[in-house]
Amino acid sequence: MSRILVAEDEARIASFIAKGLTASGLNPVIVEDGPTAMAMALTDEFDLMILDIGLPGMDGFQVLSRIRGSGSTLPVIILTARDSVADTIAGLEGGADDYMQKPFSFGELLARIRLRLRSTEGTGSSTPEQDATILTVGDISLDMRTRRVRVGGKESDLSSREYVLLETFLRHPDHVLSREQLLSHVWGYDFDPGSNVVDVYVRYLRKKVGADVIETVRGMGYRLRTPDATSTDDH
Repeated sequence: MSRILVAEDEARIASFIAKGLTASGLNPVIVEDGPTAMAMALTDEFDLMILDIGLPGMDGFQVLSRIRGSGSTLPVIILTARDSVADTIAGLEGGADDYMQKPFSFGELLARIRLRLRSTEGTGSSTPEQDATILTVGDISLDMRTRRVRVGGKESDLSSREYVLLETFLRHPDHVLSREQLLSHVWGYDFDPGSNVVDVYVRYLRKKVGADVIETVRGMGYRLRTPDATSTDDH
């Protein structure tokens, strides 16, 4: 199980990330200040670091500088509320592997984490079944590199939200996912629980993967049906 160091001083965001990582089979460790984050990152006990810029004691840029100055190649994904191009450039040129602005969707963060973890794994030979860049359920194949979906012989492009939503369904086939779960996972910790955006994007996806593939489970949410599944729920 990959260990993820999460350096984030906002308790709400740290809890949101930790719950999502744990549910995704990863092992998060939360730290709340820069000096502790730096010390923990240098222990070689972690596979990846999620680093907030606005940490007390030592900001994320300083932490990153110390980590890279030590020779560590630990993958680092920066999180920040800052949206200036200068800050983005500073983070990437300082040695960050990726950069995400708040608010963010957990689904997109998880996709980036998995991409970085894959890039640090050994480069042995792989079979098509081991290709982690393709998600397949029944006739649906999602290419995580190109963000295109293939259903039978037809390919379609996906928007960023459509992509994360479909990935979520494909990773949980035959599971009922509530609107609240999907809102949190795809739209992030700042979502509006009264929004109908999930229903809107499910309609978008149905046009690309088939109207009967994603079914409505009345009063509960949505479910991606596998080919051998049967249901009498309305959809």
